[in-house]
Order: sequence, then structure tokens, then C-alpha cells
Amino acid sequence: MKRSREEIAEQILEICREPASKTRIVYQANLNFNTVMPHLDMLIMAGLLEILDAQIVTYKTTEKGIKALEHIKAFRDLIRPAGQLG
Repeated sequence: MKRSREEIAEQILEICREPASKTRIVYQANLNFNTVMPHLDMLIMAGLLEILDAQIVTYKTTEKGIKALEHIKAFRDLIRPAGQLG
């Protein structure tokens, strides 16, 4: 089943709670190098992800991004049928 943009964005934000390289994001989110950049750019422009300058460029979820993840999880809890896990 194809993932939505929102599901991919959520996964990237979760991966980047700890600084992550583009390679790590690609492999952990099951994306490719051509498709990951539009997602990263969108999250950066929204202020949910930041670039950390170092020898290797890494991405980190901002405080705003962490709050967004909390809201997403709370919403999922609200719509999850009673008794369903995960």
C-alpha cells in the first residue's frame, strides 16, 4: 500500500529526533535519494526540520516538529478503534 506524504513526513520527523544523515533517512524511511529531497525541503520550509552544519550534513526535528508529532499521535489515538493496538 502506498504511503501518503503525511505518513512519510511523520516517519522522517521521527527518524530525525536524533540528528540523521540523508543516507540514514533514505534507508530507515524506505525512500530513495531522488524522492527524499522534496520531503526534506517541505519539512524545512514548514519549520519542522532543521539542517545541522557539520562535516556531514544532518537533519534534526525542531521543537515545532516534535509538537507536530505529538499532535499526530494524539489524533491517531482518538481515531483508533477501541481495543486496537499500534
